[in-house]
Amino acid sequence: MTLGLQRSPGRRVEVDGLRLHVVDEGEGAPVLLLHGFTGCGENLASLAAELREDGRRTLLLDLIGHGRSDAPVDRARYRMERCVDDVARVLASLGVGRADVFGYSMGGRVALALAVRHPGRVRSAVLVGASAGIADPAERAARVEADEKLAASLLSDGIPAFVERWMAQPLFATQRRVAKPRVSRERRLRLKNRPHALALSLQGMGAGVQPPLHAALSAVRLPVLLVAGADDPKFVALARVLAARLPQARAAIVPNAGHSVQLEQPEALSRLV
Repeated sequence: MTLGLQRSPGRRVEVDGLRLHVVDEGEGAPVLLLHGFTGCGENLASLAAELREDGRRTLLLDLIGHGRSDAPVDRARYRMERCVDDVARVLASLGVGRADVFGYSMGGRVALALAVRHPGRVRSAVLVGASAGIADPAERAARVEADEKLAASLLSDGIPAFVERWMAQPLFATQRRVAKPRVSRERRLRLKNRPHALALSLQGMGAGVQPPLHAALSAVRLPVLLVAGADDPKFVALARVLAARLPQARAAIVPNAGHSVQLEQPEALSRLV
């Protein structure tokens, strides 16, 4: 294991009036890790530890409204463009010129948007269960409507009830194969979030409201790995479509995994990363 000099394990970095929590550890070339919706940087702590053993500096960032980062009440503050600008400012504040970026699900959309909007900040990207937004206007409108209903249920029913419904989706059914303590830990982290912040995240940077990135993909000239679990057919198809449209990309399909490859097949994902 490469120990190196250790930084403060967690602090909040102020960017554009917002304080975002980041855990900055290790030495070497930096890797930024971005979690999914209802998650936080801590969800990716095991992968970060593996990367530090390989001599990397890891940055576990809690995105706006998640984990220990600020959760403002202004919906416009959660727009994808502003979120991505905030991530770029965090890298600058930490003295990072370019980083390799890992993103899961929502974090994968953020990572890809970062590569489009701030290409000078991204050296390479690994995207797990990610998309480039939704290209079809009718599909976008339907997703916005669905996310508005989810946001309303968050505000009316609270976090515990919402997390139960969220994790009961077919998208996460394959997690039944995962050891219960690991799934329980993920649930505990989700429960630490705030209802208004998750609602605003859906309304401000959900896949429907996010400006689609498809037209800009041909300009993303950096290595990209699109990862999907073999038991997650929607995102297997998306990974292959994105890999075909990005100039330096390939898709990797992980057997015996669904949407959350980092939880269901962590060793296989670690080898890919």
